[in-house]
Amino acid sequence: MKTYKSIAIATLACAVIAVTGCASLPSPETMKAETASFQLPQLPDPGRAMVYVVRPSSLGSMIRFNVFVDDQEPASEVGYTRGNQYIQFGLAPGEHKIYSKAENWAETSVSVTAGDVVFIEQEPSMGFIMARNNLVKLDELQGKYHVKNLPSGTLIKELK
Repeated sequence: MKTYKSIAIATLACAVIAVTGCASLPSPETMKAETASFQLPQLPDPGRAMVYVVRPSSLGSMIRFNVFVDDQEPASEVGYTRGNQYIQFGLAPGEHKIYSKAENWAETSVSVTAGDVVFIEQEPSMGFIMARNNLVKLDELQGKYHVKNLPSGTLIKELK
């Protein structure tokens, strides 16, 4: 009986992922056409860079993926996303670590100069208790496409 229950749960989990998982992106030509006249909501301030963190999947939509800069301390949280949202924040030039907290901690490093615009995707996956996440850097075309098609998440504070 236990085996059937485990199989049923695994089958249900696979079905949920298949139905609500990431949608595939359109062709690069389609993305170029759709973003040709699109202006990002915010460009970097003089002497700073801008980071967009996008979460274009509805998997685990109710789970907040909190975003931190340079360390995992509560004071370093800049905002959070839920499914199908993005946030953006400015950064001083230099080396930084971007962290994302769900069931796990994910991280990526960025090296930015003044005027840079960086796009990072939060990829959700099934976790043991709640959604897990991974961070992946995106190219400008994919990043702009996601920002154009997603509503803004919650920005807690701007970095100095």
